[in-house]
Amino acid sequence: MQTQPNSPPEPKPRSQMVRSEITCLPRLTIWRRIFRRFAIALVRLVVWLFTRARVYGFEHIPRQGPALVVSNHLGDADLVVGIALSPVQVEALSKAELYDYPVLGKLMDAYGVIWVHRGQPDRHALRAALDGLRQERFIAIAPEGRESLTGALEQGTEGAAYLALKAGVAVLPLTFTGTENARIYGNLKRLRRTDVTMTVGAPFRLEEQPDRKRAIELGTQKIMHALAAQLPPEYQGVYASTGECDDEGQVRGARER
Repeated sequence: MQTQPNSPPEPKPRSQMVRSEITCLPRLTIWRRIFRRFAIALVRLVVWLFTRARVYGFEHIPRQGPALVVSNHLGDADLVVGIALSPVQVEALSKAELYDYPVLGKLMDAYGVIWVHRGQPDRHALRAALDGLRQERFIAIAPEGRESLTGALEQGTEGAAYLALKAGVAVLPLTFTGTENARIYGNLKRLRRTDVTMTVGAPFRLEEQPDRKRAIELGTQKIMHALAAQLPPEYQGVYASTGECDDEGQVRGARER
């Protein structure tokens, strides 16, 4: 879906119902570990069959956590490609609405995700994410708060910066191209493989400020600028004029290719 350049952005989605009982940090039981190995192997096969995937910046992925993984969100294939191409297992925050999908919701719950109620002060999701970071896991979140309506970066929300500052962990920027639903599903119908990329940037940390609210605002800008700097111009969206930013959230240089 494309929005007109001069039209106001649509409001971020808000979950209509909050069910805190479904939100928790997935326990890494023996059965979940076994299921994850099976699921990862299957997902890698699917990605190999239906895409031509390329990975850049593989060397930036830490061997162990904790780290907060932040990414743009183009479509359904983002999570699939990320699972298939990543050498580490990541606990992803996923919208709670998917929990009720008959098959998909059950599979995601079996794999283990942190269900989050978007647009709500979801303390259970924040607590689960912080617990995961304390356990030295990789926690993944899409700062835009939804799948992009334009196919390019939208305004970032503050949850990612809050988590990174609260836990004092490094931020690992991850960006996708080619994973838009229209492109992926359109090529599937034609039995064509889709060119997709996953780019991993160097980890960085957010700077503390005397004013925590200001620190989160600046941290959000730094995260979104970092994502934009890894993307081609057509994917940079509202951050199109930005490059890498400094610790004050200001642009420091142009994007390099």
